[in-house]
Amino acid sequence: MSDKNPGAGGDSTLAARLDHLFEVIRPAGRTRPYSNDEVAALLQEQGGPTVSGTYLWQLRTGRRDNPTKRHLEALADFFGVPVAYFFDADVARRVGSDLETLLRLREAGVQSVALRAVGLSPKSMDAVLAMIDRVRELEGLPPGPGPGPEPGPAQ
Repeated sequence: MSDKNPGAGGDSTLAARLDHLFEVIRPAGRTRPYSNDEVAALLQEQGGPTVSGTYLWQLRTGRRDNPTKRHLEALADFFGVPVAYFFDADVARRVGSDLETLLRLREAGVQSVALRAVGLSPKSMDAVLAMIDRVRELEGLPPGPGPGPEPGPAQ
């Protein structure tokens, strides 16, 4: 994987962006990333194009750099990112920021919530955070850490 974060304006190659998705997006309940062979099999299982694990490895390492539109669409769909992530620097930065948030959330044990939030607009994310704060309040818990509405005066 590249030392640069493709989502933060770093390496802009297709290989770096794809490799970053493999490194960050994990199967539910598992700490290790998807393997190339696993993604190839899952793409085909989901009705996507036939690809081999070797071909995915070649794309991730830059040995191949001209996949078909169908392959890119299937990979984007699989990883839950817009296909423009592979081509547009602004989209890559926005998605990269979401992926970094996902990493932080995974470390905090809330991966499933984070996976559902990837790609949401800032306004939608604010709404999700407000709902989480409201549920915490209903359950008698203090507001969660981080940015969000300031807690009211202590009673």
